[in-house]
Amino acid sequence: MTEELRRGAHRVGQVKEVTSLANPIVKDIKALTNKKDREQSGTFMAEGLKLVIDALELGWTIRTLVYAKAAKGKPLVEQVAAKTVARGGLVLEVSEKVLSSITRRDNPQMVVGIFDQKWARLPDLELTSDKTYVSLDRVRDPGNLGTIIRTADAAGASGVILLGECTDPFSLETVRATMGSIFAVPLVRATAEEFLAWRKGGAMELVATHLAGAADYRSVDYTKNPVVLLMGNEQSGLPDLLAKAADRLVRIPQQGRADSLNLAVATAVMLFEARRHLLVLEDDE
Repeated sequence: MTEELRRGAHRVGQVKEVTSLANPIVKDIKALTNKKDREQSGTFMAEGLKLVIDALELGWTIRTLVYAKAAKGKPLVEQVAAKTVARGGLVLEVSEKVLSSITRRDNPQMVVGIFDQKWARLPDLELTSDKTYVSLDRVRDPGNLGTIIRTADAAGASGVILLGECTDPFSLETVRATMGSIFAVPLVRATAEEFLAWRKGGAMELVATHLAGAADYRSVDYTKNPVVLLMGNEQSGLPDLLAKAADRLVRIPQQGRADSLNLAVATAVMLFEARRHLLVLEDDE
């Protein structure tokens, strides 16, 4: 990463016009499509004016704002640019050719933001009875992960815990699939061992979907303790280490010839069932 992009937060008031694909800042932004470069810089890319506005409103740190020349003068774009400058970020006005190169799209969004990554920690998660978390073991598909983060947001979940070698939630594909929910849902990453140690240290109901599950997922009481929904890898499911730690192994009954559900769909079913129980409890009170 160039010194200019790395120190973008200190270049208060700077707006640059860029038309060349060879510009070193453009090269650094394009490199964020690689996991290694995202990890080294601690940043990631988000496309779209709405996503950038949402991120700023939620307090995320913006390093660089990139917008197309065609968007110059639009009130919302000008407001976002002013906020970026006020927060010490760098603003780039670029040609459509440059924007297409950055986003790898023929018809790119008019605005792109480069933000600091943000991770929560297991010990910081609140364990109250109204909380629901999703824990994903080695999820590999960016679309699945993005959809799950978006669904967790829609269902009112309090966070997503990534166990083991999961796909990067800050990849361009995953961020796109979250439709902005990446900025609203706390993310935690941990090893299986760290997760199990945390699980022993706090009161929670660990509910895992499993082919060997004896209970219907609807039979679980999701209101007694904070609930952690434990979902397995797309191909291999949950390893024995995690399955044995669950309080309940449950199944989602199915008809027809399909023998399993897509991970994102199964997680959505579980999340909204937990949400339904909490809503019923609220109504009863």
